[in-house]
Amino acid sequence: MRLAMLLLRLAAALRPAARLPLRRAARGAATDYGADQITVLEGLEAVRKRPGMYVGSTGPRGLHHLVFELLDNAVDEAAGGHASRVGVELRRDGSVVVTDDGRGIPCTTHPQTGVSTLETVCTVLHAGGKFGGAASAYGASGGLHGVGLSVVNALSARLEARVVRDGFDHRLAFVRGAPVAPLARRPAAAGGRGGTAVRFAPDGEVFGDVRARAWDAGLLRDRMDELAYLNAGLRLELRDLRGAAPKVHVLRHAGGVGEYGDTLVRGDLLHPAFAGFVARGERGGVRVEAALRWCKGAFGDRLVTFANGIRTGDGGAHLDGLRAAVARAANGGLGRSAAAGDYVPGEYLREGLAAVLSVRLPEAEFEGQTKGRLGSPAARPAVDGVVGDALRDLFERHPAALRAVADQAARAQKAAAAARAARDAVRRKSLLATSVLPGKLADCSSRDAARTELFVVEGDSAAGSAKQGRDRDTQAILPLRGKILNVERCAEDRIAGNQELAAVVAALGLGARGEAFDAAKLRYGRVVIMTDADVDGAHIASLLMTFFYQEMPGLIEEGALYLAMPPLYRLSQGGKTMYARDDVHREKLMETEFKGRGKVEVSRFKGLGEMPPSQLKETTMDPAKRTLVRITIPAGHTDDELIEAKDTARLVDSLMGKNPEKRFKYIQENASLVKDLDV
Repeated sequence: MRLAMLLLRLAAALRPAARLPLRRAARGAATDYGADQITVLEGLEAVRKRPGMYVGSTGPRGLHHLVFELLDNAVDEAAGGHASRVGVELRRDGSVVVTDDGRGIPCTTHPQTGVSTLETVCTVLHAGGKFGGAASAYGASGGLHGVGLSVVNALSARLEARVVRDGFDHRLAFVRGAPVAPLARRPAAAGGRGGTAVRFAPDGEVFGDVRARAWDAGLLRDRMDELAYLNAGLRLELRDLRGAAPKVHVLRHAGGVGEYGDTLVRGDLLHPAFAGFVARGERGGVRVEAALRWCKGAFGDRLVTFANGIRTGDGGAHLDGLRAAVARAANGGLGRSAAAGDYVPGEYLREGLAAVLSVRLPEAEFEGQTKGRLGSPAARPAVDGVVGDALRDLFERHPAALRAVADQAARAQKAAAAARAARDAVRRKSLLATSVLPGKLADCSSRDAARTELFVVEGDSAAGSAKQGRDRDTQAILPLRGKILNVERCAEDRIAGNQELAAVVAALGLGARGEAFDAAKLRYGRVVIMTDADVDGAHIASLLMTFFYQEMPGLIEEGALYLAMPPLYRLSQGGKTMYARDDVHREKLMETEFKGRGKVEVSRFKGLGEMPPSQLKETTMDPAKRTLVRITIPAGHTDDELIEAKDTARLVDSLMGKNPEKRFKYIQENASLVKDLDV
């Protein structure tokens, strides 16, 4: 099983940190858990109860996201050819006004709600004109979830909507999401422009004391500048009325994405052929625009991506397509292939690359309401095809440009290898350079590596049961003390000085990452992570997999790393005994194997140390009866594998890395998927 999938499953097992105290609190409560304790949030209550689920946070990030939601709606009008101007106005009282000169939100009575359509889209989640795909009022839009305006309304102390449409001026006001009066309608001024204007004041109960200075004009200007690049010719105007004199910023870029790409260039271009290069086209209903600029002397790449005008900071399917296109076009032009063993990895071919990628597609699938990552599968082949074909044509017309990219890639690859070698040389002096077997290792008697296996277990208690239940000829036991270091977050010196990690490395007999992997040095044919079937066990397993992934990837590539699947429950009825891995498996057995046959005795194992050695052998260690999951990682030989390898690295960084914001974001975006919360 792929390492990424296992980490996701283990992350789900770690869901609340305070599960034991919560259990104790539940047992001590005076009331029963019944239907009357289930709360149903109606209308916009859910937004006010959990605002972070909809706008990311209740801090500055979430506050400005309110403006971005309204901006996306206004720009969608322009992208559809119905508006030419979009404005944002910051007022002295802390309120914000977002306007466009588009068609205006419909104001006639909605057939489903029985109130005006304007009131409907302001008060009903998932009400909008963007759910019909290419056949809807918006063929490709950023505001796809139908929650933008309603969420802003829910989180505002007051919101006023004005729509000029069909010869009438419509106005509607709300206080904390509820309308204060029926829709007002009067004839519009002759010769005036139509469109929509929304003025809102964020609710202090949600965001704290929001004053005029809370708004970051620079942040808003940057976002509007992006939208001006992505919508060539569109006029965006930011008016800041908070100072003594108004400040007006007019943002308009006729050069579009190509002009945006020029702003990312630092220094000289690697070759003149990259000046003004833009790949444009449409594949499978996906419109693609990409400006690519290779620069001299730049480190790494700088890739800025958008989907339907939304900046996708976490990438997604369209970014995968861009990376694949670069690798495919460059290697194809160089006549190199994975089969021949001379395929240049894309990460080196992108050295010095600055690129802007914009895709527009109907029914875009974003991950999370804040839309940080594009999930639409159709985006990858579309970008791969359009960008790859354009690059191939460029390289055919300008072979010197391809040679310049290849030479820069070779230098980057050489520098990366040297850096790895220098880093791993330091590690080998301490952590990874000992031949003395750890004293706590209960070794097996056989020296035939093909027959032997090492069980890495948590604690002396589990080790005691494992030692008694093992096959002494082929099975070795190495206990660890508590939770090991998270190597993804630790400095090199802490990793090098850790005794538990040193014991693992010494027992295996392997060297550091960067050394040529030599399977002959491996003392055991299998390395089995065997931890308790609970939250702590899942955490320890994830820490161990991270260690092997970072420090000994060759072990995983060799197919020698496994995860044991011990049971959590023992079910007995009469003379029949079966074991369940988790709650779901237990319920399945109760419904199938034990249904209608009398009382079933269910016992929950507190840990491997609490299991009798005979049961541990029967369920987890006996090769004839146990279940082992092999841990794998993408080989990186093909474009797809290279992309998957990058995704695996990104996931490890998100779940195990130093930045807690990435884990927080992961929890926010996936909390709604949890169906069985063990609290």
